[in-house]
Amino acid sequence: MTCVPSDPDLTRRIRDGLDRICAVMRADQWAIAGTAGLNPTQSHVLIFIAGRAEKGVRVGAIAAQLGVSQPTATDSIAALVRKGLLTKTSDPEDARAVTMRITQAGRDIVRGIGLVVTATERALETLSNQEQTELLQLVIKTIRALQIAGALSPQRMCVTCRYFRPNVHKEPTAPHHCDYVGAAFGPQSLRLDCRDHDASSLSDAEVLWRSYTTTLPELSTGYDAMDFASGSNIQPLEESRLSSTGDARKKE
Repeated sequence: MTCVPSDPDLTRRIRDGLDRICAVMRADQWAIAGTAGLNPTQSHVLIFIAGRAEKGVRVGAIAAQLGVSQPTATDSIAALVRKGLLTKTSDPEDARAVTMRITQAGRDIVRGIGLVVTATERALETLSNQEQTELLQLVIKTIRALQIAGALSPQRMCVTCRYFRPNVHKEPTAPHHCDYVGAAFGPQSLRLDCRDHDASSLSDAEVLWRSYTTTLPELSTGYDAMDFASGSNIQPLEESRLSSTGDARKKE
């Protein structure tokens, strides 16, 4: 397939449009954080840790995820600790390091933040399901490009997970497969942040991405439709793990 060069003017218009959307999102974030007595950075820290609290999170990882300096992250964390929303614990893998864990009060704050419907969400709801699904896939593609460029820290997305099996099912509404839960799913269910994410190797990630972005005309129930003969270590699906109703069966 021949790649058509992008139009610089079009790229700039899209960027300008995203800037305007981001301005609304920032206003949303200030309003939501303010109701909880926080600023946006503090609320982002709290939400980030809430999704990863099973092991605790180091300050460096928090700073990288939020795209802020470590001193800025440290200041926000200190404020959240004073408010009783986070606690500091020793890292079980390195006694010299400290990890952050969320408290029950912190979880209550995160739950309340999640219930707020923002202006951005209301605008997105004006899009059809198909438009939302297409936008989600474009967002994923853009995030991946930013990640490859080093502008964004690694994200726990389906498309970078070793359990992700793209375009292996014939059903057009559920062409993908999650080998972690053993279930087929559609593009509208692709996740940007999954707590069960396990990053694939660099070589496998390239194979997965090519398979995800290529619609194959002849799909079968295994991986013979996907060219894994290029040296990938990805194993074929265990179709027996799929229930007759398509329900998920989580790995033991």
